[in-house]
Amino acid sequence: MRVLILGGRAPVALDHARRFAAQGWTVHMADSASCRLSSWSRSVSATFSLPTPRTAMSAFASALADIIARNRIDLVLPTCEEVFYLSRIRALLPSSCNVFAAPFEQLRELHSKWRFLAVARTAGVPVPDSIRITDLAQVRGWAMDRPIVLTPEYSRFGVYVRLYGHGLPEHPDPLQPAGRWVAQLFESGREVCSYSIAVAGRLHAHVAYVPKYRLHGSSSYYFEPVAIPRLESHVERFVGVHGFTGQISFDWIERPDGECVALECNPRAISGLHLFDLEHAIPAAIAGDLGARLSLDSPPPRMLAPIMLAAGLPASARQGTLATWRRDWQRARDVLSLPGDRRPLPGAVRDLAAMARLAMRDRSSFRAVSTRDIEWDGEPLSEM
Repeated sequence: MRVLILGGRAPVALDHARRFAAQGWTVHMADSASCRLSSWSRSVSATFSLPTPRTAMSAFASALADIIARNRIDLVLPTCEEVFYLSRIRALLPSSCNVFAAPFEQLRELHSKWRFLAVARTAGVPVPDSIRITDLAQVRGWAMDRPIVLTPEYSRFGVYVRLYGHGLPEHPDPLQPAGRWVAQLFESGREVCSYSIAVAGRLHAHVAYVPKYRLHGSSSYYFEPVAIPRLESHVERFVGVHGFTGQISFDWIERPDGECVALECNPRAISGLHLFDLEHAIPAAIAGDLGARLSLDSPPPRMLAPIMLAAGLPASARQGTLATWRRDWQRARDVLSLPGDRRPLPGAVRDLAAMARLAMRDRSSFRAVSTRDIEWDGEPLSEM
């Protein structure tokens, strides 16, 4: 069996590649950006460069169809936001290939932080009280003095998110020009993320974790597993009601009373995938060949060790929590460099250097450069 994994720039793509290879698959990798992180792994047999789907969707579709046909690919597995473009062009790809992505119309509903709330309510999943806004005047009368969170309807990595713990101030900064925004009542409790795999509405694999260490309050680089049966039940009901197929991830708040409130949905892979071991039957779960649901009892934490050292250690030193950092470091396993497969780490350094050069050239942020070729923010996509 042959799998083509997209989004090779992401650690989850590397994780998928290692697991598929360990379970007898031939792994191909493709991306529209530098992806040495994954392509330098011994698990990857071949790597392909793709046109940028955001600005050249027709060329992206043509190149992808050619790769699938020439290499007799059995499964195409997206990992990042290229999933939206992949789903949109599904009809142009060989029908013999399993494209593991939900229909585009369904992905569109889940990607919007506003539309997702209605979709979740349909499945009986709790969500915060929310309104969609275009300016701050719409918030004041609705929120009054209640704590609120403001976020663009389409965003990633927590970009532009604002928390007002005592309600909207008298003179807040204007909203950034990021389209429509969503205002939500603040939910207090523990932040939890979940990652799941579903096929035709059946939950095949599930894991949840606490993002214990974050980069500037955004992306996590330390993943502490947690078992929350109520949260898993919410996910099971959600995918069942909507007949979902694909990878699906949620951000949650676990309230002090134990209820779990869904904040947003990412219909793609996230770092929870790292909590599964190489022998776990994720390929079978994706192919729909798994008998029982794949859940984890008490896996050890996982981490991006270079970031845990470069960012987590100095931050812990400043905060006086070095003893906690040391215990967490000793408990966790790295997801980048494994015995017998060390080259992804220098490959990641090369990827970061390439993105940094682009950011400097274009006078943009590193974070913006890292996803701008695959982002989709709800704009109309041409008929294919």
